[in-house]
Amino acid sequence: MIMVFGSINLDLIFSLPKIPAAGETVLGPAAQIEPGGKGANQAVAAARDGAAVRMAGAIGGDALGAGALALLRDAGVDLDRVARVDASTGCAAIAVDPAGNNAIAVGSGANLLARAAQVEDSALGSGTTLVVQMEVPAAETAALIERARASGTRIVLNLAPAMPLPEAALRAVDVLVANGSEGAWLAAHLGCDASAESLHRRLGGIAVVLTRGEDGAEIAGADEAWHEPAVPVEALDTTAAGDCFVGVMAHRLDQGASLREAVRRAAAAAALCCMRRGSQGSIPAQAETDAFIDSG
Repeated sequence: MIMVFGSINLDLIFSLPKIPAAGETVLGPAAQIEPGGKGANQAVAAARDGAAVRMAGAIGGDALGAGALALLRDAGVDLDRVARVDASTGCAAIAVDPAGNNAIAVGSGANLLARAAQVEDSALGSGTTLVVQMEVPAAETAALIERARASGTRIVLNLAPAMPLPEAALRAVDVLVANGSEGAWLAAHLGCDASAESLHRRLGGIAVVLTRGEDGAEIAGADEAWHEPAVPVEALDTTAAGDCFVGVMAHRLDQGASLREAVRRAAAAAALCCMRRGSQGSIPAQAETDAFIDSG
């Protein structure tokens, strides 16, 4: 069972000839509207890969809330722990250039009212993998990590966006995932080198996965460290690729796969995600990832 505690947004996606600089207006042909949020994206990724998934988070009572939940519902994610609060639903504006690079602005809204208490103790334990990120209050994420650790839950932390979390919470997770810039930020914060092996040692031996886009991923686990090459594809939009990676990896670990096996499948799913435009809607289903792997 996968339990995701995290953000739920509605995304406004702008395909533009270039990402605007400060003070610049860039015109594009249209905007695409679809569900997003790192937590929701990761929940959908795990569910589409075949996992049973529960989502805990918050949406507002505004018109955006129903749309933000649409693909979670379609994927069969259990939404009983999603609170409707007196705030605007989280919303992100995403600018995407022709090379698939993006710049994202987020209005957190209801995500700031997500609470760890929405995940009851009975939903944790050795049969659960908890997936958390940093788009809801860090204190709530840290509190849930502490409870999950005490219950024997496997914990996957995506330190995105990079921001402070107590070192005790970082040391309590099983797998920490960050991209290159987030990993560099964490290394500076902890006073160590910005490599997966250095962070692995500094944080007491937890597994560390640093994703580096087209340069693949750098991994340091309990038994081995290695570089996982990226699957070569022509990227159209990288918006949800990192979240796809985390959700698929978490599902495979929950199913008993080794870290190497889980990372390899997650990299393939993320590559397939990059070949499609959009955010949550670009995340592949299990059969699509299977076929993609078989074709390679």
